[in-house]
Amino acid sequence: MTQQTFRLPETDHSPSLFIRRQPAAGAPVLYVHGATFPSALSVGFDFGDGSWLDDWNARGFDAWAFDFGSFGESGRYAAMSEPADRHPPLGRAPDAARQVAAVVALIRRETGRRVSLVAHSWGGAPASLATIAEPDAIDRLVLFAPIVRRSGGTPSSLPAWSDVSNEAQYARFVEDVPEGHAPVLEGFDRWGAAYLASDPDAGKRAPPAVRIPNGPRADNVDTWAGRLVWDPARITRPIAIVRGAWDSLCRDADAATILDAATAAPSCHDARLDGGTHLMHLETGRHRLYEAVGRVLRGEQP
Repeated sequence: MTQQTFRLPETDHSPSLFIRRQPAAGAPVLYVHGATFPSALSVGFDFGDGSWLDDWNARGFDAWAFDFGSFGESGRYAAMSEPADRHPPLGRAPDAARQVAAVVALIRRETGRRVSLVAHSWGGAPASLATIAEPDAIDRLVLFAPIVRRSGGTPSSLPAWSDVSNEAQYARFVEDVPEGHAPVLEGFDRWGAAYLASDPDAGKRAPPAVRIPNGPRADNVDTWAGRLVWDPARITRPIAIVRGAWDSLCRDADAATILDAATAAPSCHDARLDGGTHLMHLETGRHRLYEAVGRVLRGEQP
């Protein structure tokens, strides 16, 4: 599939941002990735039968994705090369929301249309903040497995960045699959090689690992301690939650917490999909996820 690429310059709040587009005649959709891996390893990853971006194109959507600062092909925060304990967590949700807004502005310049956001996990926080700040720019907000406020946790004390190995990723990816169930994670050997390749310095670490900013993780920890950085009551665009039934980070009660509070949204939907975890877009059931999100993007029931 033909791709276009763009790069937004560095600003006071952000490194340079890498954006990819697979153009089509339909409405634009922007993918907002989560806390630990970039767009090429999520919406852009081809398991052999096409990527999620390809699926959006097949449904007629103008498909967009980008990498947050210090992920994938975007620029790095200067502090990522300094000792991690010298700075607070980098890339917190308010700064990340400005990055989302900058990419949305680019898409609107290119297309002249409102943009739908599909945000995974932590990415739902900056996507929601951007939707609240500029509702006229957003068509609808789709939260795939969002991180939701809980209570009783301890606020974050994380350093600026962390190194994440393939082994750590794999352990998180499979931990929610019910005991005795056949594996659902697909193509991890190829995915893991591509993950390490997303950081030119990964192979210099022992074990090899990708350096990521800790702002997203700090936001997640603070959310579980009761400090959600965005207010669902301020969402004024259609909102939907799509999640795997095995997802321990977005349970029934968690989804209800958001949708019950989203009283200003013109429509709210919740789709709980069988046979998937928090990483359903990397699993054998991903086409159920594609279909549910595709229906929401068309304004239908998921």
